[in-house]
Order: sequence, then structure tokens, then C-alpha cells
Amino acid sequence: MNDWLSALLLGVIEGLTEFLPISSTGHLLIAQEWLGRRSDLFNVAIQAGAIAAVCLVYRARISELLRGWQVAEHRRYALQIGGAFLITAVLGLSAKLAGAELPETVQPIAIALIVGGLVIFAVEAWARRQPERHQVTWAVMVAVGVAQVVAGVFPGTSRSAAAIFAAMLAGLTARPRAAEFAFLVGIPTMFAATGFELFKVLLDGEAAAREPWGQLALAFGVSAATGFLAVRWLLGFIAGHSFVPFGWYRIALGGGLLLYFGL
Repeated sequence: MNDWLSALLLGVIEGLTEFLPISSTGHLLIAQEWLGRRSDLFNVAIQAGAIAAVCLVYRARISELLRGWQVAEHRRYALQIGGAFLITAVLGLSAKLAGAELPETVQPIAIALIVGGLVIFAVEAWARRQPERHQVTWAVMVAVGVAQVVAGVFPGTSRSAAAIFAAMLAGLTARPRAAEFAFLVGIPTMFAATGFELFKVLLDGEAAAREPWGQLALAFGVSAATGFLAVRWLLGFIAGHSFVPFGWYRIALGGGLLLYFGL
């Protein structure tokens, strides 16, 4: 397949799956079984493209937090976002330095998809018995920070799913509120991850020369556009529905992959 068309398709896949609790990284790695493997920078950078869409969707909320620092509620919320990012950054960098890498095979992704689907069922069953809570606590901050690292170490887990369900288990049972916090924490997280990978590539002249920068830019832009549509749809969906359908999707996809690849 033409490399530019492959980049476009990967951008669409990333944008559609980054915010749904079905694992964007898992879908990208699966797609690359047919479309060809891409660099870690490419995979992380197009995730940042989808995160750019969150900046557009939540632009009013972000502006409110930036301009309302003197308001105690806004200051606390901004500090909690920063705290969750700091936890992710410290633990994520430690995992990177310890040698954590994306898997080369589909099997661990398929297993993570299935396990994640079962976790969705369990969390939703638990949440139905809880009162709806909208308060972002410090426990939620820690849970989301740690969850993002777990998702990064185990592709197929889904960063957004891990963050949302960790927030719910920590007491933030209102789904739209949990999604908002998870998505806002994802902004500095993914931009920092992209900057880290970019720095590594630029330090390596050969890697920088090999990177198809034009295709990366195309995938980044397509990911941002489709991500904007996906997150708007998801926020409307979870306002009146649970995440259970995504659990069934994950299990069906994971099982299908195990059967297809004979794993």
C-alpha cells in the first residue's frame, strides 16, 4: 500500500480510537500488521494529534482554568491535573529507562483487550451501586496518574479507559466528569511523550533522516480532525449510556485476533 495512504489511514484509526475505551495503541499496532510498522515517534505523535482535538473540545474549560487561578476550585482542579501528569511522567520515564517497549506481536494486545473488556463490566457493575459523585479528589488524581502508566506499559489496555475507570473506582462515579478529567490529564501527558520521542530522534541523525516527516504531519492532522468528532460523540453517548458496549467490543476484537492469528 502507498505509504501516504497508510499514514492517512493510521491517522483516522488513531483519531477514532484515542478517546474510546478500546485502545488506540492496540488498534494502531494491529493495523500496522497489514499497513507496515511505524516508528515509536510516529505512533506517539499521532496520539498527540488526537489530544490536540481535546484542546479544541475543552477550550472553554481550559481557558476558565488558566484565567481563574485565583478561584480556589479552579486552582485545586488545575493542581490535580498537574499532579496526575507528574505522577505519570515520573513513573512513565522510569518504565522507559527500565526498557519498556511496545510489543512486536499481537497476542499481548489481544489478551489486554479481553481483560480490559471484563474490567469494564466489573467497574460498571460496581458503579451502578454507587451514588453519582462529581468531586475530583486527591485519590482520583493519584489513581489516574498511575493508570496512565499501566496503560503505557501494556498496550491494548487503553490510556483513556484506564484513566476513566481508575477515576471511577477512586470515587469519581459521574462518567462525563471522569472522562473530562482523564482527557485533560492526557493533554500534558501525550504532548510530553511526543516531545520525549522527538528529542530522542533529533539526537540521532540517522533516525531523523529516516523519519517520513510529511507522512507524520498528515497523520497528525487527520488524527486531530477525527479525534475532535470522536470525543464530541463520546461525551454525548456517555451522558446517557454506560461503557458496557465498549466492553463487548473489546472482548469480540480480542477473541477474533486470537483466532485469526492462531494464538
